[in-house]
Amino acid sequence: MKKRNLTKAITYIFLSLWALIVLFPFYWMVITSLKSYSAYNSEFVPSLIARNPTLENYVNAFTQVPLGRYLVNTLIFTVITTVIMVIVGVLAAFAFARLKFRGKNLVFALFLSLMMLPNELVVITNYVTITNAGLRNSFPGLILPSVMSVFYVYLLKENFEMVPDNLYLAAKVDGTSDMKYLLRVLVPICRPTVITIIILKVIECWNAYVWPRLITDDPEYFLVSNGIQELRENGFGRENIPAMMAAVVVISVPLIVLFLLFRNKIMEGVLRGGTKG
Repeated sequence: MKKRNLTKAITYIFLSLWALIVLFPFYWMVITSLKSYSAYNSEFVPSLIARNPTLENYVNAFTQVPLGRYLVNTLIFTVITTVIMVIVGVLAAFAFARLKFRGKNLVFALFLSLMMLPNELVVITNYVTITNAGLRNSFPGLILPSVMSVFYVYLLKENFEMVPDNLYLAAKVDGTSDMKYLLRVLVPICRPTVITIIILKVIECWNAYVWPRLITDDPEYFLVSNGIQELRENGFGRENIPAMMAAVVVISVPLIVLFLLFRNKIMEGVLRGGTKG
């Protein structure tokens, strides 16, 4: 009993220390954003507290640079991309999990092999395709290459296959169409996994940097990720670290809140999607 309590105590101490290490960068970012430019530059040794906190940096984040526009662009990109990805991913996963057609296993193996391709190779081919189609500096150019994810389709397929075949056969006997079975049976049963891929896709879109940076050079279509670089180069300047931290806090808070609200669903969906039998 004493040995078990000691092990538990050591585990909690280790986890607490690890949590402090993980959370410290965010704490430092928030504290720095609350310091004035002069106060920050006058610190010979960086202070862990803001002695005279100010919200001036947050005001500047929305007045000196178009941070609001970047947030709206990112919201549009994230919502449309996620909706299309969910529709396409659910249909593809259902086809691989329940429908029977010649060469299904081979097609799925080839589809799964796409995960082995280097991201740089995909970026290059997508860039050439979107450029030749004249879609640079547009939302379709931003969205189209991001609407499919092999991993999310695989996760959904594994989850769909966990549902007993008897439900599908009973639905077919009752004359239920495949689409109605998918929407009224499979998706409700596998809701945790669907919610998981939605949240993960939202985070992925919100943090997208390489592709938006390549395909857009018009500030009208900048997302928050490549907008940060614009803030650094042409907004606050490289020296105004507190203002930069304020902008980063504004950008980070929506994702942190989203994760905190749905963290249990994420873990449940990943565990269910990765466990079969």
